[in-house]
Amino acid sequence: MARESIKARERKRERMVAKYAHKRATLKAAGDYEALDKLPKNASPVRLHNRCKLTGRPKGYMRKFGINRVTFREMASAGKIPGVTKSSW
Repeated sequence: MARESIKARERKRERMVAKYAHKRATLKAAGDYEALDKLPKNASPVRLHNRCKLTGRPKGYMRKFGINRVTFREMASAGKIPGVTKSSW
């Protein structure tokens, strides 16, 4: 499980990206790159990293479910994810 400070940092970045999204889009459309440079670094969506919503694990992330592969397997085996069944052939 990821440290709480790492998860909090990522949530803070998400809020900042959302806050500056409109301003960033207008500056980019206007071609004002000097003003874009003055925005905070964490306002850039490139700095976001996908993390598991439950554990905060950065690797093995599944976009469709928003969780990592380990948590996905545990939840799928327990029947907590609707529509997901263990395959057999």
